Amino acid sequence: MPIGFKIHPRTRTVDSATVERFKAIAVANISDSMSRMVHAGPRLRPIHAGGVLCGVALTVRTRSGDNLMIQAALNRAKPGDVLVVDAGGDLTNALMGELMLAHAQQIGVAGVVLNGAVRDSGWIRASALPVYAAGITHRGPYKNGPGEMNVPGDLIVGDDDGIVCVPFDQVEEVYAAANAKQQGDAKTMAAIKAGTVDRSWVERALEAAGCEGV
Repeated sequence: MPIGFKIHPRTRTVDSATVERFKAIAVANISDSMSRMVHAGPRLRPIHAGGVLCGVALTVRTRSGDNLMIQAALNRAKPGDVLVVDAGGDLTNALMGELMLAHAQQIGVAGVVLNGAVRDSGWIRASALPVYAAGITHRGPYKNGPGEMNVPGDLIVGDDDGIVCVPFDQVEEVYAAANAKQQGDAKTMAAIKAGTVDRSWVERALEAAGCEGV
């Protein structure tokens, strides 16, 4: 069997109730609750019309410029899956475009995260299907392989700020922390609107740091 050319079995998945709970949590609050250490990097930006991405990762690793294993993943994707593709960040060839993305949307895929390039960007910008990619090019892909499907089952959440990956065995812990952070932010926003927000902590922090002139 060729090395690096394999479809691994699917062994785990985050349950749908957990996915629904995370849809209400901002990516920034999830990131803060994970020590700001888990992110996809600034290159992966939302290209779609807008809206939240949240679902179970169906991961693909493929050779630069080739989308055969992505096509295989589409044949195996389940409703609610997020197609997460590691194409090495290469932007020479677009690995997905309107036809593949329309099919993904039709079968219920929750969104696509592609560390590589897409094309048909006008269609993507007008679509509600969440698509995050590293770039755009008109040059199409090859379909020869190799590649791998790993399917670790981690949770992927994305909004206008970018995307974050929550490890499968930490979803409950992260949700509790992120939800608490979000509730705290809501109280702060209410105080801002009411004109009662307490910003004395800034002065205390300056004094504690030894800032002159405070």
